[in-house]
Amino acid sequence: MDLVAALYRVSKELPKHEQFGLVSQLCRAGVSVPANIAEGYGRKHRNEYVRFLGIAQGSLQEVRTHLEICTRLGYVSQDHAVHSQHLAEEVSKMLTGLIRSLNSLPGP
Repeated sequence: MDLVAALYRVSKELPKHEQFGLVSQLCRAGVSVPANIAEGYGRKHRNEYVRFLGIAQGSLQEVRTHLEICTRLGYVSQDHAVHSQHLAEEVSKMLTGLIRSLNSLPGP
């Protein structure tokens, strides 16, 4: 959730002409991360949970790409971009650990 809040702060720095481009893509991908984690957690089977965690990981990579684009275009301050990228890296590590942990459990 901290990542989503940071992304919304970053999106406020983006130019108005990116409202339906990068702003939309960045925020949608960011919100998709915790939403997929929650949806997967609510599923009945562990394999489904792991699948949704993988989708969340994909959305997270999308966020990182959008942040890099924003930075290269000079749309966001270096401080905000670095902070958001750091949060994305932390979330990625947590997702990877959770996926490994779930996959190592016995049974379905």
